[in-house]
Amino acid sequence: MRASEDQLRSWMIGGLGGHAADHAALLRALVPLLRAFYRRRMRAQDDAIEDLVQETLIAVHERRATYDRERPFTGWLYAIARYKMIDQFRRSGRLCPIEGLDEILVAEGFEDATGAFLDVERLLDTLPAKQARAIRATRIEGLSVAEAAVRDNIGESDVKVSVHRGLKALAQRIRNDFR
Repeated sequence: MRASEDQLRSWMIGGLGGHAADHAALLRALVPLLRAFYRRRMRAQDDAIEDLVQETLIAVHERRATYDRERPFTGWLYAIARYKMIDQFRRSGRLCPIEGLDEILVAEGFEDATGAFLDVERLLDTLPAKQARAIRATRIEGLSVAEAAVRDNIGESDVKVSVHRGLKALAQRIRNDFR
């Protein structure tokens, strides 16, 4: 029987509070979840999947201080798992067709629009206002570069540069967070 989101979150918070039994229970409960996650997304040998499960458990342990107690635990967990899987793809030189990318990267329970929206907003709030506005307009609201430029009363090249610099800064921040 698989543990619920509430139970996983409770064990995580208990572990953060210094309860070793909760932390151990959490790690044990994550093994079947992670195996299923990787099996659905990868055509890999069992050894490779087990390696990824272990790498993910180590990352959960090492990065546990970054968990926000107000957020769903599985969203945080599956974000780590996706990054570990992407790292594995890079190491093995595996290429993935764009058509199948969403199926591989999107985790169960991670598609909650509200949670995703809050994550994006929190990330965008770390950028300079001009870059955040340009990214919101072109990447979230779906405006063209020309429409975004008119709306903010700036040049099209300024919008393009702001989007580029903002996305580059966000990518770097995310890479640093999951190392």
